[in-house]
Amino acid sequence: MIQVAPVAGEADEQLSLDAYLETWPHESFGVPEVLAFKAGLLDHADLLARQDGVVLGCGFAALFPGLPESPRVMITVPPGQRGRGAGTALYSAISDWARERELETLEAVLADNDPDSLAFAERRGFAKERHEKGVALNLTAIEPPPVEPPQGVEIVTWADRPELARGLFEISVETSPDVPGYEDERHEPFEAWLEHDMQGPGDRPEATFVAVAGDEAVGYAKFSLSSTAPRRAYHDLTAVKRAWRGRGIARSLKAAQIGWAKANGFEQLRTTNDERNMPMRRLNEQLGYRPSIGRLFLRGPLA
Repeated sequence: MIQVAPVAGEADEQLSLDAYLETWPHESFGVPEVLAFKAGLLDHADLLARQDGVVLGCGFAALFPGLPESPRVMITVPPGQRGRGAGTALYSAISDWARERELETLEAVLADNDPDSLAFAERRGFAKERHEKGVALNLTAIEPPPVEPPQGVEIVTWADRPELARGLFEISVETSPDVPGYEDERHEPFEAWLEHDMQGPGDRPEATFVAVAGDEAVGYAKFSLSSTAPRRAYHDLTAVKRAWRGRGIARSLKAAQIGWAKANGFEQLRTTNDERNMPMRRLNEQLGYRPSIGRLFLRGPLA
């Protein structure tokens, strides 16, 4: 009989993460990043499915501060454990969790190279809402592009200019609604945003690049770094104020990131962009990023 129970303690945290990474082997992060992610949520469920003491998979549901009525769900059952009912048991348990909170639908996140998981979701009434295309850059095979900001704009790191924190927040507030898929997300207040988005275990001021015009921060780009994959970094966000777009600032920020990553021994950069975000997808292609694994976002009913 399959038993589903909440994650309890450090050992369970690692078991849940192991099941996730076995299902998403292209991802890379450790328990510190998981705990920091949970700390920034309104509410969450983190469940393990076991049979005879063996972990078959994990299920995670997250309620974000900006989207309190839209739980995002990941049910991750490694390929070798599928077909035994773990996914169904986790889906049922997460649905019960959502029902207790008077939530009516779930947003499921799947890797776009996992047709079995897609079929599992579609059989249960889920339909695709959006698709984030994945890309990766092999730093060992390229020379960093030149950093050429427009006249009057300088590229610095947040470590160089820590007083720019409020300016970065203003950029985030202005640009977040422009990101496809996040149009309806409510922005966190400054202190919560600073703690959750900029000061987690994967965030480093020297890996956050800022475009500055005079004393005004007009754009920024930051990495999310991993405690378990020191040679791989993830592009977390590239944002430019609306009045400053179309001048090459995003390219300059990304070029600065590439140069910093290569100089610091990183070998691969990864990111995902909504398929509708053509400006960023074109920029990535021009800089040498190539297709990789992305994410599907589906909406569906409770069990």
